[in-house]
Amino acid sequence: MGRQVVLLRGINLGAHRRVAMAQLRELFSAHGCGDVRTHLQSGNVVLTSDQPPARLARQLEEQIRATFGIDVDVLVRTRGELAAVIDRDPFGDVARDPKRYQVSFLSAEPNPQVARDLRAAKVEPERVVLSGCEIYAWHPNGIQRSPLADLLTDRRLGVTATARNWNTITKLLALADEQPSPTRNLKARSPSD
Repeated sequence: MGRQVVLLRGINLGAHRRVAMAQLRELFSAHGCGDVRTHLQSGNVVLTSDQPPARLARQLEEQIRATFGIDVDVLVRTRGELAAVIDRDPFGDVARDPKRYQVSFLSAEPNPQVARDLRAAKVEPERVVLSGCEIYAWHPNGIQRSPLADLLTDRRLGVTATARNWNTITKLLALADEQPSPTRNLKARSPSD
């Protein structure tokens, strides 16, 4: 069984689509996932599963729909895939504020025209790099009025995307690397909740 990182899209951002992380941990544990841990309240989960990432994502979407009555897109990366995202960091020399440095995780590679549009986008001082199923985006002035953020929507990309800032990404890798405790109480709150 391998460590996997589960990214839920669009939960706990407003009054709707609320899911308690303790309930999410219990749900995933009850359906065969091991050492389930959450980070923050925005749908970041690290767990152990022998399922391939795409199959695990589909199963978790179904479990969330059946239990909570909401449709949530779920993207999964293996621990190794997440480590590779960090290793490929194209903006480490300029991205000084990890809260303004984001990676959009995609459900599939976008079509070649999307890649050409991103390369041609005039969004300076922002910067963007598409690398496989991830898009690195540096927003030095924040994301609120970012012209680049408008290019990174599902509608523009043609695939499902969910973004995490650099702090969250590195914390998720650290959680994935922690050794599971044989006495860990899966119903206990994670320190980050």
